Amino acid sequence: MSSIRKALVSILIAGAMATAAASLPTPSAAESIIQSTKSAADDISKWTQKQWNAARTKWEKEKNKWSACNKRATDQKLSGRTSWSFLYDCMTS
Repeated sequence: MSSIRKALVSILIAGAMATAAASLPTPSAAESIIQSTKSAADDISKWTQKQWNAARTKWEKEKNKWSACNKRATDQKLSGRTSWSFLYDCMTS
């Protein structure tokens, strides 16, 4: 009976390991996670004026936060797309 128990335990362990390995993300899933967490500055720098204006209109509704972020950008003398990246990070954090 001892050998039967050992065999059953071995089968259970092998099954648990196979299940755990199957639930790990595939390389392509890992790549998409990494791409989705790239810095916002990379994405914002490619925005069009229309995309920026839409985001700005949405964020301006949060008057206090928008004013604070905009003031910080002005204090740092940021302009153009550099300012966009900063404001995006500020408003989404």
